[in-house]
Amino acid sequence: MKYVSKKDIKLPKRKKSSKKGDNGRVLIVGGSKYYVGAISLAGLAALRSGVDWVTIAAPEKVAWCVNSLSPDIVSIKLKGDFISLKHANIIDKLAKKHDVVLIGNGMGLNKETIKFNKKTIKKINNLKVVDADGIKALSTADLNNSIITPHIKELEIFMKNSNINNKIIKNIIKEKNIERKALMIRKAIKLLGIKNNKKNFFENNNIILLKGRIDAIISKDNILFNKTGNAGMSKAGTGDVLAGICAGFLGQGLSLLQSAINAAYFNGLIGDILLKKKKGFTYLASDMVEEIKRVI
Repeated sequence: MKYVSKKDIKLPKRKKSSKKGDNGRVLIVGGSKYYVGAISLAGLAALRSGVDWVTIAAPEKVAWCVNSLSPDIVSIKLKGDFISLKHANIIDKLAKKHDVVLIGNGMGLNKETIKFNKKTIKKINNLKVVDADGIKALSTADLNNSIITPHIKELEIFMKNSNINNKIIKNIIKEKNIERKALMIRKAIKLLGIKNNKKNFFENNNIILLKGRIDAIISKDNILFNKTGNAGMSKAGTGDVLAGICAGFLGQGLSLLQSAINAAYFNGLIGDILLKKKKGFTYLASDMVEEIKRVI
């Protein structure tokens, strides 16, 4: 069982001659009339990780709220309360101007949003991070060059969307040992590819970062585990911070696997530092964003 340690962390290198944008541009697509904070946390976390530029594309009221929270994020204001197919062309054009796309934070599961996800994700050629409601709307067949960052319930929905046998899914969910669980997940997804006579999810350059008491980072050739973090990270928003850090490292040129390793390790480490600082579980996801600058 390979645990991530400080030795496994690699940070992006920044040239002294860098100009704006050389160290990555991240587009974050999400938000809805119900959720404003998620996409803001993800955007700020990406910036704090060191990426040069973050654009948030969100329903107009959400985008205005993001601007009021931070002047550092560029926002694109989309008409309506939810992201839908009518925004697909706008997002497609925006993606071409960015290195990485993070999608799903605070999106909700509106019918039109689900249609948008299934159509747009396949068209986007960028490296991607898919989180939250984005994961729930998609299947293994919809993704390539991506990190997905589910908790176990989101992974269950993702596997059901992928038509993995219900009995296999139940056995994965029930398994308590994280090493066996991770091996079962990889096997189930590989078998799905064989069954459909297609490249499986992992062969299409995808990685699963399964959040939990011990995180599991599952790729085609590696399974690693991360034990930084604590029970205070069950609060809303900590996963959005993780997704933002993933996208930030990816935007700075690190590989999918290295970005997932760094994000899991640092996100948990920040939670552990704040647990001591706050002397308990009173810290918030927004505290975690502020702490990023002290550990990276």
